[in-house]
Amino acid sequence: MSLVEAFTQERKRLNAIVLATDSRIIKRVYSVDSQTYEPGALDGKTKELLGLCASLVLRCDDCVKYHIGAAIEAGATKAEVVESLEIALVVGGTIVVPHLRRAVEFLDERAPA
Repeated sequence: MSLVEAFTQERKRLNAIVLATDSRIIKRVYSVDSQTYEPGALDGKTKELLGLCASLVLRCDDCVKYHIGAAIEAGATKAEVVESLEIALVVGGTIVVPHLRRAVEFLDERAPA
């Protein structure tokens, strides 16, 4: 199974478990998260690239993978994703390098060449 397939399946499985708690607070946070990335003054692609930068700086591998996929689905090119990763590396410093490695591996599988 590919990295992308494994990540997508695991994310869906775990989200189903979390949502099965029927927690009003969790549902609201999930909703706010979804609404945040809807197009507004900024288009969806830009918002996903911003989410990617923040996620890499915060060193959240799951979030990085999610935003790579969402950015590509929103029309981002591989070059745009790489430039976003560059910004995050400069902002976050060398502590993000291990996460950058995993991000580029995921990107290469998600958006080859």
